Amino acid sequence: MTLSVVIPAYNEAARLPPTLRRIAAALADRPHEIVVADDGSHDGTAEAALALGLPGLRVLRAARNRGKGDAVRRGMLGAVGQRRLMTDADLSTPIEDLARLDARLDAGADVAIGSRAVAGSQVEVHQPIYREAMGRLFNACVRGLLLPGLHDTQCGFKLWTAEAAVRAFSCSVLDGFGFDVEVLYVAHRAGLRIDEVGVTWRNDVATRVTLGRGARAFADLVAIRRNGARGQYDR
Repeated sequence: MTLSVVIPAYNEAARLPPTLRRIAAALADRPHEIVVADDGSHDGTAEAALALGLPGLRVLRAARNRGKGDAVRRGMLGAVGQRRLMTDADLSTPIEDLARLDARLDAGADVAIGSRAVAGSQVEVHQPIYREAMGRLFNACVRGLLLPGLHDTQCGFKLWTAEAAVRAFSCSVLDGFGFDVEVLYVAHRAGLRIDEVGVTWRNDVATRVTLGRGARAFADLVAIRRNGARGQYDR
């Protein structure tokens, strides 16, 4: 299996099937699996995915809702691909942009992260101004505290080698939206090469990221620093 596509999903019975069909069509000529990490949905998300009958589709179900970080962790560690792509159910970055990330891993990167803030990026549908401002502030804090040089850690489109994914996710602990920063910090701390790649991005007005959840991600940065100091990520 050359590629695993990991999709965290919570109550995505409506949005998920078109996304799965689009991914399957785009990857028809490439050996792959699609792993839906169902985060305790109660709207039939798992059944809607399985009903498509797509080859290579698996659903990993959680008994209760724990958070996006937990769902992605289960998916990435349960995947079997040599490369593992994490992407969102709304497919805000089109699956066709996978080629840009593949090229960076071909060139020696361990992790390639989609970005809305570097050369080559194209934001076709913007978030509301207050969300963009919060995002810029958050990423400035990330650079200052944990990951110098990375401009956008929160775009939900990241490609990992299997080895890098296991190294980062096996010792991650955050279940909230700060998990992206945590796993990238683990990778950075381990000396892995992280390349930031400009991608196309379209904001989905049905996003699940509320202001409250976004604000809690700032507290996660402090937790990551504390966990790093305690050796949590060196185990």
